[in-house]
Amino acid sequence: MAGEAARLLESFGRRYASAVRLVTLVPICAIALLRAPAGNWASTATVVAVAALWTCGFTWWLRKGQGSGPVALDVVVLLGLFGSVFWTDAVEDRNTGWLRLLVTFACVTYQWHTSAAVGGAAALAGGGGAVGLLVAAGALEVDASLVSGTVWAMPAAALSRAAWMLVRHAARKADRTAAEAVRARGEAQMATALRAEEREQVNSLHDTAATTLLMVGIGQVRSDAGWLAPQARRDLDRLRSSSGPAPEEADLVGLLRDDLAVTHLNVDFDGPERLRLPFDVARAITDAAGEALTNVRRHSGTDRATVRLSGDARALVLDIADRGKGFSPPDVPGTRRGVRESISGRMERAGGTATITSAAGAGTRVRLEWRAGAE
Repeated sequence: MAGEAARLLESFGRRYASAVRLVTLVPICAIALLRAPAGNWASTATVVAVAALWTCGFTWWLRKGQGSGPVALDVVVLLGLFGSVFWTDAVEDRNTGWLRLLVTFACVTYQWHTSAAVGGAAALAGGGGAVGLLVAAGALEVDASLVSGTVWAMPAAALSRAAWMLVRHAARKADRTAAEAVRARGEAQMATALRAEEREQVNSLHDTAATTLLMVGIGQVRSDAGWLAPQARRDLDRLRSSSGPAPEEADLVGLLRDDLAVTHLNVDFDGPERLRLPFDVARAITDAAGEALTNVRRHSGTDRATVRLSGDARALVLDIADRGKGFSPPDVPGTRRGVRESISGRMERAGGTATITSAAGAGTRVRLEWRAGAE
């Protein structure tokens, strides 16, 4: 199947062929009338009129039609016009040049909108037929150059075909290059989407089951704690739900309240009753806030935090703050995923930002900001 460049080239070939036939028609007809002697002017003018009408009709078909059927008819009509040399005395008057040009331009432009077989056959029939008619009309006895000049219609058509094949080869190469670029871009997008999905799965695992197991493993939570089994079930449900189809929108306040209910912290929440956002954005903000609260529980040395949500569906700010022991953000190792991926990374991918302010003994504040259209 032809690519976009090849299809455009085919359309261009038909338009350009029609333009050349029309543009050259005026000077060709002028040559015929200016060189015709007075005694043969009327008969020559009649042939010129037929040639002009036919050329206009044929070029209209070139721009509107498809296929190669009318090309054969064009060859027949041109040879019929060339046959006028028998009754217009064009050979004796040496006024065959305009007919030669008419046939030559036709043979050359055939190559731009037909197959090699059709274009070659049309050029041989048109050019060869014109030469045969001149010979039959006695052109060799009058002036051999009348015949030799007409013979050049066929080599000119061959050169035109060769040039057109080079252009078409370049168009096909451009199509192959474009197709390869599209394929590579598609593969890159697929790989990017796969990496994003894998990264989110790792983040979800880090924020849920991995965190719960780590807290048990390092002794922060007793293995027989009453909330541990329900928390593990919620973690598992969360990992399962992350692989299913997502809704278009979600209530950010509802998601936040659901997460706050299982943080095992005393959280003072202040925010609107509802705030609907695109699901991916609401989920990212909720997960980033959840990781911030997990860090409060694990590292701050306090069991109290405040969460403040302000704004609307166009722009919002969510603050998570505690009065714990604080830390030095620049000293956090680069291998730690919590801040880098689960908070900052999530917000960046959702088109928002995360700002962490903390110092030893001064508590910690995590500010999540998002604005519509910033992705």
